[in-house]
Order: sequence, then structure tokens, then C-alpha cells
Amino acid sequence: MIPLFEQLGFHVTTISQETVGDHLRIIHPTQRQASILIVAHMDTVFEPGTANERPFTIKGTRAYGPGVIDMKASLVSVIYALRYLKENGSDAYQHVELVLNSDEEIGSSTSRQLIEEAAKGKAYALVMEPARRDGSVVTERRGNGRFTIEVHGKAAHSGIEPEKGRSAIEELAHKIVKLHELNDHEHGISVNVGIIEGGNAVNTVSATAIGHIDVRVATEEQAEEMEHKIETMCASSDVSGTEIELTGDISRPPMVKNEKIARLFQVVKKVGAELGIELKDTKTGGGSDASFTAAMGIPTIDGLGPVGGNAHSEKEYLDIPSLTERTLLLAKVIEKLVEDRKTKRS
Repeated sequence: MIPLFEQLGFHVTTISQETVGDHLRIIHPTQRQASILIVAHMDTVFEPGTANERPFTIKGTRAYGPGVIDMKASLVSVIYALRYLKENGSDAYQHVELVLNSDEEIGSSTSRQLIEEAAKGKAYALVMEPARRDGSVVTERRGNGRFTIEVHGKAAHSGIEPEKGRSAIEELAHKIVKLHELNDHEHGISVNVGIIEGGNAVNTVSATAIGHIDVRVATEEQAEEMEHKIETMCASSDVSGTEIELTGDISRPPMVKNEKIARLFQVVKKVGAELGIELKDTKTGGGSDASFTAAMGIPTIDGLGPVGGNAHSEKEYLDIPSLTERTLLLAKVIEKLVEDRKTKRS
């Protein structure tokens, strides 16, 4: 992939990583400060070897394969949108900086700083998550975080001397009930203990238990409130003699549709209309790197990739005709935004 950007005249910097794949920061040397940041991720949720077991295939107007819509097709779209601009004599492609990261699917913990650094001074951010099934782009996302509760109790034989034990599983059960009581779906708050571990024998009072928690919030205020409530909840035990260790936080802030994002969507919508594409916007509970740029106050549009569905599953697919359509849309949006910036400065 690096040679494809270099052929367009971009300079590619590889940011090496030890625990995840390397990240790429890509910028054209003619621009001291590009006005548009494009963010896309190169990782998928699938295990190594999945592509050999289930290789890329085409059936009718759909393409199938691991990560085909989330988000290999978007990477293709980015490259060809920039190529389109260059081949058609527009210098707009030179005004784009790109960050391609390799840990988005696990929270972007090693790339968040890179994204935020690249976003400084940008007028716009375009994030290449796939479009929704109906073609909508994304202007609002819930923030999300992960927490882990590790409970330490005291083991004992459950038949001979259970009174000497302190059940970590019992303590975790109390916390699970309380955590799920924090749910307020009407106002965008979701709390789910999705994985639990504990015990080593059915006739032993458990000495350890672990719960993994997913939290989703709609506002920054909710993020702070949920962190405080979970920390307070875990500060004391319900089962005497057990101890609790809490780790984690709200790692992705919510992407809130503000006036800046609304105005940027209107530009994208108008460009789409000129291409015969009727665009709508939507909100979603899933997280993405768009949350980072939006939280910095940068007008951000997400879901600018092609259309597909069933992401993260064996049935994941790309709607092939949308690849051309969305690539042209991306190219024209870049061109329009650059032209508008030039007009404002003149």
C-alpha cells in the first residue's frame, strides 16, 4: 500500500509498534499544513489466517472476505479518490494528510495520540468507516469505554469448611447487578458485563473472579458521571473479606453533532446531490476514531466509506457498485472543501 501513496507523490512515515501493527502518517511534501485529515484503519477483528481460510470472493454485485467492508474497501476508496483528483488536474489531493492506524478495532490505544497530533490545525476530518446499509454517513456516535473488575476472595472447600471462604464470584455477582442498574437506554447510557471469569472447581469457594464491562455514553457529562459511579461502586465490597481492583476508563469520547458538524454535513450532502446521491446522516452506538477529532472541535464526518454490511462476521460484504460511487463522492468532497478554503482566503 505504501508504494501506491508514494506514486501519488506523498511522503509516508511508518510509526513502528511492538504489540500491534505499524501505523502510517501520510502527507504531501508541497503542504506545510494540510487542511483535511483523513483517518482510516488497517486492522480487522479476525484472527491471523482467516483470509486464507475464507479468501476474497465476488458473488454477483457483492464482494466477501474478512474486513472487506470494515474497512479494506475504504482504503481502496481513499487511494483512488486521491488518484482521481491528481489525474484530473486538481491539486486538492495535496491538501490532505492521512493517518492509517492498526489498532482501531481494539480501541486505538497506541494511535490516539498520533491521530490527535495530526488533527491539530486541520479544518476538517473525514473518517472512512463504512457507510450505513442505507448509505447514510455518520455525524454522531456514542462514546465508549472498557472496565475490568478483578475480585480477590479466599478459597475454601465448599463442603467441609465453606464458612472459611470468601467468594469472589459472589462479590462479582453483586457488582454485576449494580452495574446493569446503571443502564439508561432512553438517554444513551449502556452498561454491559459481557465476559466473566472465576473459580477453578465447583466444590471450591472461588478465590478470584473477573468481569469485563463495556460502557456507552451519549455526552461528555455522562462519561464523567459513569466513571465516577463505577469507581464509587468498586471502592467497597458487598461480601466481607473480598477486595476489588478496578481498571479502565471511557477511552473514546462521544461524537456530538454540533453546529460545525451539521454545516460540514450540508456540504457533503450538496456534493452528493450533484452526483445524484441522496445522502442522509445518522447516529450510531459504535465507536470510531471520529470521536477523537470531533472532541477536539474539528468538523468531522464519519461513514464516508463504501456501503456494505454484516461487519465482523463471516457474512461481511461490500456492495461493489458503491465502491465507485463513494470514491467519487470522497474525491469531490475533498475538492469542494479545498476550493471553499481557497475562496475564503482570497
